[in-house]
Amino acid sequence: QVQLVESGGGLVQAGGSLRLSCAASGRTFNSYHWGWFRQAPGKEREFVATITRSAGTTYYADSVKGRFTISRDNAKNTASLQMNSLKPEDTAVYYCAARRLITIATIDDITKYDYWGQGTQVTVSS
Repeated sequence: QVQLVESGGGLVQAGGSLRLSCAASGRTFNSYHWGWFRQAPGKEREFVATITRSAGTTYYADSVKGRFTISRDNAKNTASLQMNSLKPEDTAVYYCAARRLITIATIDDITKYDYWGQGTQVTVSS
């Protein structure tokens, strides 16, 4: 069992930056691929970014490419999402997620992630 706790959300003006962190329990952090998703009010949860377990290969949604950076620190059991040049449309609850198995075709498939955090609110004002 893996428990995930997100932090770092808040209120920021458009053009600003935030850094989200996801702290994982257990000793198997290195066994998982890590992702970030978000859900805006009235919308479905959507893929933001993923980083793979061993090579640390990263994948991003087109809407955040070039602005967001996902990273992982295996020594600290932490995954992070650096968000720059934030826009009002980035406003959402952001969730950290983990999965054991991964395929390129299912990078953004919400149903393939095994564990989820409780979410952290990010609000970007115009």
